[in-house]
This record gives sequence, C-alpha cells and structure tokens, in this order.
Amino acid sequence: MPLPKSAPRKELHYRSIEMRGFSREDGLFDIEGRITDVKQERLTPHVGRHVEIGEPLHDMWVRLVIDKEMMVHEAVAVTDAAPYSVCPEIAPAVSLLKGARMSRGWRAAISEKLGGVGGCTHIRELLNSMGSTAFQTMVSVMRKEMPKALAGDSAKPRMLDSCHAHASDGVVVMHKYPPFYTGNGEDKRKP
Repeated sequence: MPLPKSAPRKELHYRSIEMRGFSREDGLFDIEGRITDVKQERLTPHVGRHVEIGEPLHDMWVRLVIDKEMMVHEAVAVTDAAPYSVCPEIAPAVSLLKGARMSRGWRAAISEKLGGVGGCTHIRELLNSMGSTAFQTMVSVMRKEMPKALAGDSAKPRMLDSCHAHASDGVVVMHKYPPFYTGNGEDKRKP
C-alpha cells in the first residue's frame, strides 16, 4: 500500500540505497551496497564539479567480504561520482574495516576507523546500513546450520526485544519462540 496522497509538490532530491548479499563459492559472503544521490536542478558550485539535472551527484559502492561469524575479511569502496575531485581519494580507507565484526559494535568500528576526515559521510552511511543487510543475508545460512538456536530451543534469540514485532510479550514471539514468551497468552492476532 503506498503512502497517502501528498499536497502538490516538486521533487528536489532522489537518494537510492541498494543492498545485496551473496554466497560465494569459497565459503565467504559478499555484502554490497550502493548509494546514489540525484538532484533535480543543475548544480554549478564555486568549488567542485558541475552536475546536470538527472546526473548523479554521489554514486558510491562498497563491498565487504565476510565469514559466517560476520568478520570482515576484505573491504573495498569505489566512488564513481562525487561533488569534489578529492572525494574518491578516501575510498581506500574502507579497507581499515578488515578484522571488524558486523555485529554489536559495528557502528562504533565504522566511526573509529572512518570517522571525521578519515572517511566519507556517504560511505559511512552506507556501511551503517550494511550491518543489517549482512544479518539478513546470514539468516538463511544460520537457519540451516543452527535451527534450534534460531527457533529458541537453546540460547535466547538475539532478535528478542529488538523491535515491535519481536517484543518478548508479543504475538510473534508467542508463536515463534514460545520458551521466551513473557506475555499473558491472550493475544489473538496472527503473527
């Protein structure tokens, strides 16, 4: 269902963020992201490049190679479009994430390694979102290898109380992770 109709308007900015996860033949996983910004007006800055209507102001890519424990083995970034000629110079700094884990502490690792002038705002934004993409990519692998852990039969599932749907007293947990359900059992909604 789309959003409700808005007042008459004119588009000024378009941002696209694409994320994809891949299983590799060597047993590792590629997590790829791309961020693109397009303006609906011609930009003629005093410093930087001229950008025509519909031409990307930003077009940046990141690939992270991770293992099953979500440790980064390789990190590479490419800047195809940026407002300033110096912007692509910082892309190789993404390699500093090698050895980091895409789990608890991921955003802190990004900030520590690529914060401020040591990184790019747009690439950091992309990297922040790549953590949840990596998790979603690994869910099918984890389900095949650790069905009981994900079903809640042994360890407490990490997603409990991480969002509204996974509230420990909610209908999803009541049906999906009964050992960890804390509600009163009166919720008649379907998960």
